[in-house]
Amino acid sequence: MINTLKKFTYKAFGLSIFSEFFLPELPQIDMEEHLASVKVHKADLTGLWSELSETDRYFVVEKDFTMFHVPDTAIYLIKNGREIFVSPIEGSEEDQIRLYILGTCMGALLMQRMVLPLHGSALVIDGKAYAIVGDSGAGKSTLASALLKRGYQLLSDDVIPVTLSEENIPIVTPAYPQQKLWQESLDQFGINSEELRPIIDRETKFAVPVHEQFADKPVPLAGIFELNRSDVNEIEVTPIKKLERFPTLFHHTYRNFLISRSGMMDWHFSTSANMVNKMDFHRLIRPNSQFTAEKLASLILTRVNKKEEIV
Repeated sequence: MINTLKKFTYKAFGLSIFSEFFLPELPQIDMEEHLASVKVHKADLTGLWSELSETDRYFVVEKDFTMFHVPDTAIYLIKNGREIFVSPIEGSEEDQIRLYILGTCMGALLMQRMVLPLHGSALVIDGKAYAIVGDSGAGKSTLASALLKRGYQLLSDDVIPVTLSEENIPIVTPAYPQQKLWQESLDQFGINSEELRPIIDRETKFAVPVHEQFADKPVPLAGIFELNRSDVNEIEVTPIKKLERFPTLFHHTYRNFLISRSGMMDWHFSTSANMVNKMDFHRLIRPNSQFTAEKLASLILTRVNKKEEIV
């Protein structure tokens, strides 16, 4: 049963979010509905979806308008960077519905607000933000966990909101205080999953709260580490050269297929152009055959400290 009996206002991604859906991952704030910068409502979108959709296509995208259908879960509509409408499908699970509100919906909404959503984890190291980006399964959250174990703070896990200051300095805005980790990673870190909530019922990926190590203020973005997996025997590290940085940022923009369909290619290029010379970019390639999060964490810290020494 969908929990829509109560209405709450939350703070995440630098936004105040009023929601008719319970979002336990997000910190609640005391604010009236009409003052919230984003509103999440339950609605019946079946008629509109039938009118606009095409066979075998799950997305309808126009400028400031993104609509998508997740079979057996819900139909979602994101408009003008301010509104999210959710039409649950009968028999759907609340956790599954919420997963797309906090993921694809927020990624599309941030883009509509001209906030660059990178796909990865962001942490604060010595007062600056560093993003770990990569394809699904690369081990971004696991590597972030290894850095959290060393006392650093989390800014975001999954969707990283990046804006430019008046001086064109990239800034990471905090998302919300939670990680998502697979059982295998929890086992490696010695974390008991019995007290954790599965992201989706019957799956072995868990929500890991990090309230005590959550950075709740925006932080300048000083570097990006792209994490890849391969059949190499040892970790490999290479700098990403300047012309390669544009496709790197595009590839690791959350739901990047929305960019061209929304008519935002010029905006994305301009934003990327203002970022590529403002920070360091490194590519990390890790072996498939072993757990390397601790080694990778040490390597990242070595690179960060070297940069601090040069500055």
